[in-house]
Amino acid sequence: MLKHFLPALGLFFFSFTISAQYTETINSNRPGNSSGAFAVGNQVLQFETGLQYGQNNHDLLETETDQLGVDYEVRYGFLMEQLEINLKGTYLSSTQQQIIGGQEIEYKYRNFRSNTLGVKYLIYDPYKNDYFEKPNLKSWKANNSFKWKDLIPAVSVYAGANLLFGDNPYLAPNEPNISPQFVLLTQNNWGRWVFVMNFVVDKVTTDYPSYAGIFTMTHSINSKVSVFGEYQVIKNDLYSDNLLRAGGAYLLTKDLQLDASAMVNFKNTPSRWQATLGVSYRIDMHSSDELIFDPAKKEKPEEDAKKKRNSELVNPDGTMND
Repeated sequence: MLKHFLPALGLFFFSFTISAQYTETINSNRPGNSSGAFAVGNQVLQFETGLQYGQNNHDLLETETDQLGVDYEVRYGFLMEQLEINLKGTYLSSTQQQIIGGQEIEYKYRNFRSNTLGVKYLIYDPYKNDYFEKPNLKSWKANNSFKWKDLIPAVSVYAGANLLFGDNPYLAPNEPNISPQFVLLTQNNWGRWVFVMNFVVDKVTTDYPSYAGIFTMTHSINSKVSVFGEYQVIKNDLYSDNLLRAGGAYLLTKDLQLDASAMVNFKNTPSRWQATLGVSYRIDMHSSDELIFDPAKKEKPEEDAKKKRNSELVNPDGTMND
């Protein structure tokens, strides 16, 4: 079995001809809560962090909780363009006020609300052949009109481990310190519009597994400014909710992005709002764009591209183009 399994596994990982994940400008997951399908790029180290402030008011429990926290994510692309390892989470400080026996009681607690180490891998890229496709020199409409293939998203998978230790007040009763998290990520690029979907299965080995869907639409107004809207649904025996987020980002340099966003929900058990300010910065050690050889083809991508470029210089009758 092993001698048949290993070649099949190799074919799975190298059967795609994929252009590099690397982009000339920083590719950040902020300011939304979803993650894009694409990695940061091989040998790119990226830091994404933000300061959040919000409030939770629970009508039934008669509590009012102020929350101040720091979101963080460290991303690194390694080995290949499609692969990324990342550490992400939130450190939160909460101050809860509650009326008990006619007196206002205040509780303060702080710890990591989330801290997850995981790996993301791009398994399908519908834009992989764009590098080799020739533009239609006679029709602007043909190059810019809708194509059915545009509905096919890039797809990635993510597997990680939640790591929360010590006497953590944000842990559910009997929740272990280590638990798994799995995410299916999709991304459609439609010119200035990008649509991302995340389907999250979290803590499935615990007494309180959680399921979530995050749907984010981002629009680039120009080369510097982008805006986004996001909807998130959470299903859990302890806490379920529907959240809306909106905000924008500004590209200060090709390696530095600033962002701001706001979040609200639509129930009172608890009612929630939150505002965030953030920054993303990358250390770009990427040396060259990488094209992965498809063993199903006889020629390497660069050789195929060279042949296509040469063919454009020759007319059907064998004469050279000017």
